[in-house]
Amino acid sequence: MSRQPLLSSQAQNGEESVLTNLRPRSLSEYIGQRSVVENLSIAIRAARERGEPLEHILFSGPPGLGKTTLAHVIAEEMESSIVTSSGPSLERAADLVGILTNLKAGEVLFIDEIHRLPRVVEEYLYPAMEDFQIDFVLDPGPHARTVRLSLARFTIVGATTRAGLLTGPLRDRFGLSLHLAFYSVEELVSIVTRSAGLLGIPISPAASEAVAMRARGTPRIANRLLKRVRDFAQIARKEGIDEDTAVEAMDVHGVDEAGLDSLDRRYLRIIIEQYSGGPVGVSALAATLNEEQDTLIDVVEPFLLAAGFLNRTSRGRCATPRACRHLGLPALPVQDLFEPGRGGGG
Repeated sequence: MSRQPLLSSQAQNGEESVLTNLRPRSLSEYIGQRSVVENLSIAIRAARERGEPLEHILFSGPPGLGKTTLAHVIAEEMESSIVTSSGPSLERAADLVGILTNLKAGEVLFIDEIHRLPRVVEEYLYPAMEDFQIDFVLDPGPHARTVRLSLARFTIVGATTRAGLLTGPLRDRFGLSLHLAFYSVEELVSIVTRSAGLLGIPISPAASEAVAMRARGTPRIANRLLKRVRDFAQIARKEGIDEDTAVEAMDVHGVDEAGLDSLDRRYLRIIIEQYSGGPVGVSALAATLNEEQDTLIDVVEPFLLAAGFLNRTSRGRCATPRACRHLGLPALPVQDLFEPGRGGGG
């Protein structure tokens, strides 16, 4: 009997609409981040009982852990709409003023990468967040005059991958500051299984676990890997996704059993082979890899640090013995890891 494609034509036609619905819409559907969800649940219930907008909330943590998803969940739970923007896109104060003056009572303004707000724009946020007012300068110069605009009571949800770059005055104006941590394999298995169900993909428990183990503790990566595995199984005319199919598909895409991709492995190899294990500054690594420094700090390093492949010291980055074992390289003498001055600090 011939095998049927993984997705029928009917399923393929409706797939695009399903892909947009992988995110949970309520706190009850949200998997993981138990402490964050519990704190949000209490704050939302209390605000709704008082009939007030939710206080301003700041989410921090590595990319892909659910900061944007939680912002949309908050809007759903508060039965309001959400307006989205990002720090780099708000280049002028007038951009922010236009958004703030158009917000309705109870609406959520989500600002991604809020640490990248220009300082002059950020300062306009202070009175808006505290007093729901904003002072706008008209006719700059000798005839300058200030107009004070009253704003509807709204909620700002900020997200940042670099909490240390936030200024103190901005950080202090958030009533609730929550940090998102990497997910456990068990939590990611639940996420992969849920997403596969929404996509209409039969997947075995072992295959879900294989995807979860290579997802770097990140739901966004888990869903991305699931889609690549789905494509592989579909072209191979599989009836569903089993463990062998999932592993083979991820091997094809260069994701190893620890979740490291080609950039992660190059990063560690350069530290070990070119800089004798470190310490080496991130600026030197960025130049050697021909990658942006922010990419290494925001995307590559958080998981390598959490997984025990990397140490970050005041003198620079050092590879760990675990990194050597994982890459099949000889272990470095302990003293090599702590020789100062090699590759610069940072």
